[in-house]
Amino acid sequence: MEQSSFFHGLTILITLMIIQLTEFMIPSSASAAARPLGPIDANTEFIKTSCDATTYPELCFNTLSGYASEIQSSPQLLAGAALSATLKTVRSTSTTMSKLAKSRGLTTREAVALNDCVEELGDSVDELQRSIGEMGKKESSFDLQMSNIQTWVSAALTDEDTCFDGFSGNAMNGSVKTTVRGHIVNVAHMTSNALALVNHYALIHS
Repeated sequence: MEQSSFFHGLTILITLMIIQLTEFMIPSSASAAARPLGPIDANTEFIKTSCDATTYPELCFNTLSGYASEIQSSPQLLAGAALSATLKTVRSTSTTMSKLAKSRGLTTREAVALNDCVEELGDSVDELQRSIGEMGKKESSFDLQMSNIQTWVSAALTDEDTCFDGFSGNAMNGSVKTTVRGHIVNVAHMTSNALALVNHYALIHS
């Protein structure tokens, strides 16, 4: 009986020691929250906070969070990354529209609207390229440099909106219009976010 009590007490003691050891090794949620963010966490948080000020924050964060280690906490690099990601997507969209314009079964209006859209997207690509090139220059006048970039990105956004104007009206309703809308809305939202980040960089720098 005494031996049974001894082993029972020993089991409880060991259990308590394991619990105490676990509590020592695993910090509480409060203490974990109090720890400073690591470099990657801080960089990602910077992107999230910056993207929260854009019109489409979720798209912004999903687009740019993968570049956190390169962007770090630089508003200039963040704006540049947004422009580069947007340019890549506009190019891809332009290729898709070009292929769609050559597909069979299009109405005359659809074919004309798609070709016009490809032209507008080509202009958007040119303007975004100029913006990225300007961002990397060492200009004596920062205000002039940013004014140029803002003008070109705004023009790119207008071109993308104009692309879809050709599909307005019920006569253009159908699968082609739906496909074009999906692509153009995405690039327009990305361009809008890029412009917002450029504007923010210009504001805090000046």
